[in-house]
Parts: sequence; structure tokens; C-alpha cells
Amino acid sequence: MSSNQIEKSVTLAAPVARVWHALTDAQEFGQWFGVALEGPFIEGAAIRGTFIGPLDVAVIEQYQRQAGVTPAPVNLPQESTTFCTVQAMEPERYFSFRWIPFGIDAQADPDNEPTTLVEFRLAPVAGGTQLTITESGFDDVPAHRRARAFLMNTGGWEAQIRNVKQYVERD
Repeated sequence: MSSNQIEKSVTLAAPVARVWHALTDAQEFGQWFGVALEGPFIEGAAIRGTFIGPLDVAVIEQYQRQAGVTPAPVNLPQESTTFCTVQAMEPERYFSFRWIPFGIDAQADPDNEPTTLVEFRLAPVAGGTQLTITESGFDDVPAHRRARAFLMNTGGWEAQIRNVKQYVERD
């Protein structure tokens, strides 16, 4: 297992077109991801958003302790902030963006923090779509945040795989 890259894969009982729409329509993405995004995903453009739903700081800190990393204070923005910058959109095949990994870490410096690349790959399979989510570039995250960002985003993508599966298969 690499400490520079997270990869999660799931077979979804939904057609590629449905999964593509859930990933690349900002309103749909926000529904399963838990973020209210402002405007559409546009290749080369940043999109702002606000996290929705409860984020329990005590639970986040406990999760970090149990995983063996020193918890850091969490900064839960109350206002809109840059969520990501879209890198590429290849219809019904590939979608990618860059963002600050575990960006709610109070030790993250949004003006200077290196970003990671998040990639969504779709492939048709019998009965639905194979979705692979990869996040890479953790080796560039500052050393004092690297293990924590990798751990938190690993857990985050495990949850988001479940969320997108439930979302696209509900119809």
C-alpha cells in the first residue's frame, strides 16, 4: 500500500450515464458528498462550497487518536470556501479535481498548501458501472500534516464510496 495514494473501487448497480451525472452535476455531487456547491463544475475553474450536516469535532479527534496520529485542531468553516479546482472532464469516463487534503485541519495553510489530485474513473460492467476513486499527491503534503491527511481522507473515501453507491442505486 502506498502512502502517496488512496484508491477505492466499487461496482454500482447504475448505468454509467447516471453515475457520471451524480459525479459531475454540482448539485447532485453535493447531495451525496455533503457539501453545498456554488455553481457548476467547469474544467479549469475553482468551485466554492460550504460543508453541510454535522461534523463532530470530538469524533474526528477520537478517530485520529485510535488510528495512532496526533489529533490536530479542526477548523470548520462557517462560510463558503474553495472546495476544489476542476482539472479534467471526459464525459462518462473521467473526472478529476485538485483540493487541499483534509482541508478542515486547522494546521492547513489554504494559501500555500499543496493540493492532491482526486480522480474518478468510470467503466461499464455487467449490471452497472465500475467506479474507481484515486487521490494522489500526499508525498507533497507538509510532513506535520501528511499522516493525518492520508488517514482522514482514506476514511473519508470509504464513507463517500458508500454514499455515492446508496445515492445512485436509490432510483
